[in-house]
Amino acid sequence: MKKRILSLLLAGCMCLGLAACGQSGDDNSNAGNEDNSAVTDSVDESGEETQPSGKVTVYMPSPAGLADKLAAAFTEKTGVEVEQFQGTTGEILARLETEAANPVADVVILASWSDGLSMKEDGQIMSYTPANADKINDGWIDDDSMLFGYSASAVGVIYNTTIYSELDADWADLSGSEYTDDIAIPDPEKSGACKDFLAGLVTGLDNGEAIMQSWADNGLTVPGANAAALEAVTTGEKGILIAGVDYNAYSSMADGEPISIYYPASGTVVNPRPAMIMNTAPNVENAKAFIDFLFSDEAQQMVADAYLLPGRSDIQCENRTNLSDIPQIPTDWDAMMEVATDTAAKLNEICQ
Repeated sequence: MKKRILSLLLAGCMCLGLAACGQSGDDNSNAGNEDNSAVTDSVDESGEETQPSGKVTVYMPSPAGLADKLAAAFTEKTGVEVEQFQGTTGEILARLETEAANPVADVVILASWSDGLSMKEDGQIMSYTPANADKINDGWIDDDSMLFGYSASAVGVIYNTTIYSELDADWADLSGSEYTDDIAIPDPEKSGACKDFLAGLVTGLDNGEAIMQSWADNGLTVPGANAAALEAVTTGEKGILIAGVDYNAYSSMADGEPISIYYPASGTVVNPRPAMIMNTAPNVENAKAFIDFLFSDEAQQMVADAYLLPGRSDIQCENRTNLSDIPQIPTDWDAMMEVATDTAAKLNEICQ
């Protein structure tokens, strides 16, 4: 009898132990699923949309004011904190290189489409179809949907109106004797926009190489990156800035600086600013959400207010020249990418 009771007690304990083990395993599984869904799921069990959580790390070029506004608006909309690094295209690329062994960035935005294509060629970015893709300007998404031109700048001729009351000289005309030692250009090895313009100049115009050399022969100087080059003209140190970034000019004009800008008749390069999701992104779903946000009505209006060209064709600017009114050099981005770096280095060499 005692043996029978003992056997029953042992059997009961075994059943309780198995049940406890089974319950413990379910708890661990559910906890893991909940952790993942907090970052990656877009709907909850009831089918309702959920907000992403956590953070997203975004590397952005100037203007700093726009970058801060985009980050704040995205956080307010989603609850996702945006950690930023702001710098020139060259500074962003250098940072990515130093972090290659321990990737940090989720989204990278550059001021150079050709540099974005180079990142694609190196296998650094992933494919995605952003929200409102059907409204994005023609050619501002690459064929593999890896580069998304959420905004753009164009370069033009910026001039000091106290030195030249009016100016409409074409690119080749700026080698004239009346402009000797009075022309400057941003450093194309620091300015992605200037680098892409020079690549477009030498690949899109038959005499592009000769034009570039003629500027150097006429006393062209390289004061520094975009901000330093523009300052040389706003202060009157130089009268003319070749390949000045237009949004900087419009912003300075709004602040009352004595400058003006025009786009030469033979055309310029409109440079979409690519936003890209890194293949090594630690927060992929939040990165996708940030890309979607960049093409929202709210973000695109911020772009327009910052004197940049919006990435969507249905958003127009009231404070600057719109895309349809800018004459453009025929651009072959693949050809430009092949020569962009060497052309930038050559410009600096011939201007020494």
